[in-house]
Amino acid sequence: MKMNKILLGGITGGVALFLLGWVIYGILLMNFAMTNYNQCMNRPMQEMVWWSLILSNLALGFLISTIFSWSGTTGLLAGAKTGGTIGLLLSLSMDLSFYSMTTMYKDLSVMVVDIIVCTVYLAIAGAIVGWVMGMVKK
Repeated sequence: MKMNKILLGGITGGVALFLLGWVIYGILLMNFAMTNYNQCMNRPMQEMVWWSLILSNLALGFLISTIFSWSGTTGLLAGAKTGGTIGLLLSLSMDLSFYSMTTMYKDLSVMVVDIIVCTVYLAIAGAIVGWVMGMVKK
């Protein structure tokens, strides 16, 4: 039954991350990103590799559900806390790395905004995954 929880949590997490990413990064922060990120590295919308984006979201969903399974995390609040912690540490690591080696961010404040947004993004996804995994019978 533990594998069912991970599968259901991973798929739900992947879908939630895809939809949240579209709303947060694709709609709410689109103008911010266009203004503050180096656009040389981005593909035009019509050239996006959708299968890769979908698999990326599913992989992160499965990472979250696996961590939740190992730690026994279930429920909205516990999922949000753990998801937010994962989001903070993951985005801090990746954004500091990008800031050190690329010209992706125009200045340090843009990186800080991305870390905050990613933390919230994964906290919401974590709440959804924790809620779904808590519903699955042991």
